[in-house]
Amino acid sequence: MSEHQYAVIMAGGGGTRLWPVSRKEKPKQLLPLLGEETLFQSTVLRLRDLFPPERILVVTVEDQAREMREQAPEIPAENYLIEPCPRGTASVVGLAAMVLKKRDPQATMAILPSDHFIRNVDLFHYLLKAAFDVAANGYLVTLGITPTLPSTAYGYIQQGKPLDGNYKYPVYTVGSFKEKPNEQTAQQLLRTGDHSWNSGMFIWRAETILEEIEKQMPSLSQALGKIEQAWGGAKQDEALTAIWPELKNETVDYGVMEKAERVAVLPAGGLGWSDVGSWSSLFEVLLPDMNGNISTNSALHLPHETHNTLVYGGHDRLIVTIGVDDMVIIDTGDALLVCKTDQSQRVKEVVEHLRKHRQENFL
Repeated sequence: MSEHQYAVIMAGGGGTRLWPVSRKEKPKQLLPLLGEETLFQSTVLRLRDLFPPERILVVTVEDQAREMREQAPEIPAENYLIEPCPRGTASVVGLAAMVLKKRDPQATMAILPSDHFIRNVDLFHYLLKAAFDVAANGYLVTLGITPTLPSTAYGYIQQGKPLDGNYKYPVYTVGSFKEKPNEQTAQQLLRTGDHSWNSGMFIWRAETILEEIEKQMPSLSQALGKIEQAWGGAKQDEALTAIWPELKNETVDYGVMEKAERVAVLPAGGLGWSDVGSWSSLFEVLLPDMNGNISTNSALHLPHETHNTLVYGGHDRLIVTIGVDDMVIIDTGDALLVCKTDQSQRVKEVVEHLRKHRQENFL
């Protein structure tokens, strides 16, 4: 990779749909949900052969940064950009682009969430290299995921015409971005054959995205300008703390990408990708036994006439299931979650309920 190419890991999320394991103190990216490494460590490892640690940046909040520095000590301390409070991915992208452009005016950056699973790392590397080539021509590039089912959990990207240029991988203009659809719409989008899931992975020149933010989100652009003036000086933290909480909480998809003109998508099949967004998504990435059951986190699970059931446990407690199908059972010692697999997206409703009723000790 070129010396002007960087990776930015977005790592400040809460992961509420993986409650009760994912908590405020230890959200999902800091947990070893799928193996020995945490999701954050897996993200860093995936980038190791492409970027030296000094060209990997992490944007997160203070109470997660401490743990991340321990989990990935090779990333320099100054490459951790600390948000005073979460303000959406548009702000994260803007801050990282501003910092990189200041450091290297020719910087091109890949924006990557910290909590994704990717089985086919070689294909991921190939895609990233191809995306950097497209971004070099002034495009805002997104990696799409070829859908395998009519999911309502993801936004969708419609492919337009093939992009002119001698690229290593098929690239298309973007026809439109679509919010998370209902079941009927998702089935229609799948049938058209020209839609990808929105993976939340983006590649662009720092200069290009900052120009687009100036056009689409002028108030964010002005705020970034004020932060930039103080950046690297004695007033840096003071400026960030004063300005950041006033920013509008907005995603980069809605705030920038949906209205931008030079947008390209690389639709990727065969990546073995999951955003590990709910307990049911673990069925996509972990290997089940012959009855479709998954036991994770060293769960002592005795399944009797049990099928397609996920059990997450620990604490040397034996979990026995009899005549149970299509269930998710999560035991953390202080909380027990039992739900049908197809209802696991609704865990965030429980988190809202606990927050509303001030049961903070369970969050």
